[in-house]
Amino acid sequence: MTDEELIKKTLKLAERGRGKVSPNPLVGAVVTKNNEIIAEGFHREFGGVHAEVAALDSAREDVSGGTLYVNLEPCSHTGKQPPCVDRIKKSGIKRVVIGTFDPNPLVNGKGFSFLRRGLEVRAGVLEAACQNLNEGFFKHVTTGRPLVTVKIAQTLDGKIARADGSSKWITSEKSRRLVHRMRSQNDAVLVGIGTVLKDSPRLNVRLVRGQDPKRIVLDSTLKIPLNSNFLTKPLVEKTIIATTSEASKEKIRSIKELGADVWTIKKDSKSRVDLSELCKKMGSEGITSVLVEGGSQIFSAFLQENLADKIAIFIAPKIFGEGLSAVHFNGIHSLHASIKLHEFDKRKVGDDVLLTGRVN
Repeated sequence: MTDEELIKKTLKLAERGRGKVSPNPLVGAVVTKNNEIIAEGFHREFGGVHAEVAALDSAREDVSGGTLYVNLEPCSHTGKQPPCVDRIKKSGIKRVVIGTFDPNPLVNGKGFSFLRRGLEVRAGVLEAACQNLNEGFFKHVTTGRPLVTVKIAQTLDGKIARADGSSKWITSEKSRRLVHRMRSQNDAVLVGIGTVLKDSPRLNVRLVRGQDPKRIVLDSTLKIPLNSNFLTKPLVEKTIIATTSEASKEKIRSIKELGADVWTIKKDSKSRVDLSELCKKMGSEGITSVLVEGGSQIFSAFLQENLADKIAIFIAPKIFGEGLSAVHFNGIHSLHASIKLHEFDKRKVGDDVLLTGRVN
């Protein structure tokens, strides 16, 4: 097998830690000897054994003289686990193939340099794929903020709801299944209180296998009813209400007693939750990625304040004519000033089209 094929295998192994290791990265490792795979491992849980050590521990024979493949640069510092580079060198491995460097300032080339002193090391194999796998970790470890993806389900004419407010279901079942997959791949999902009051969504993972994300509700004055499904078991255990000083302290206590968390965030100029401060708070709480699911006001704010990193727009082959537009804001006075996407892609999902791109 080639280096590229084996790094692809580490990526598949790494995915098995999805939803369990954050804010740590997803890492998989493979050991080969005499052109045969003799060990595999992946990072299973936050604080647990790292992928490289897990692979070395599972080897069915002596790894001396073998090659270690790993999608992310091995750590060279002591955290919840000892440095992986020490274990790799002591194991007798003679060659290491790395997918991409770790931008964590505690690593960032140090593991690579350490291993090169005595071992043959190749880095940058399928680098783009390896970086994409851990893009939330990369954003978080370099900025202290989560990767923000705005997810919109709309009609051909840009509407996310009919004039009467109805919106179930605009897109196809295949699209909804993919949205559940996206939820399972993010640490948190975020909506505004308007969406909660109108749609009473669960925002969990039901249509695919995967971990439920945390659920963040923006609610500046705590309009959320105490009998909301967000505040009843089992959903309450992963619910976070982001509010402001305008909220009743008594209601904050009541919500906390029900089992949800409440974050009091600084107000912006419109007395709403300051989204930049919220992103800082999410990062400080170990949230590395968040999927913004609505509604229009929230989509617009994240885009206008330049806080979105990516956008995913599911477009159904329907036309409402009248209804609620996906985004609406002032301030773009020319084509040159419009929000532009790059790394743009499109694909068909059931009857719908999914457009994705990067905003930042």
